[in-house]
Amino acid sequence: MQLGTRWTFGTPTPARLTGPIVDGIASVEAQIRQLKVDASSWRWTVTWLEGRPVCELDDGTLVTIDANGVVTVTDPA
Repeated sequence: MQLGTRWTFGTPTPARLTGPIVDGIASVEAQIRQLKVDASSWRWTVTWLEGRPVCELDDGTLVTIDANGVVTVTDPA
């Protein structure tokens, strides 16, 4: 595992994140905005596992991508 970066909900993702993972993050943020949740203080954390990003939001939501490029969003338990 490689440590990564944190960024604030609703701001641009780190440049190293691209394509489908960015789309997955945008989808999560859109859903949270639709629910009218105040996420202004929430932050994302990205770590790298086997060269792939694992993005976690402060509420526990995970956005991951597998070796085939398939993005999975896991809601907090």
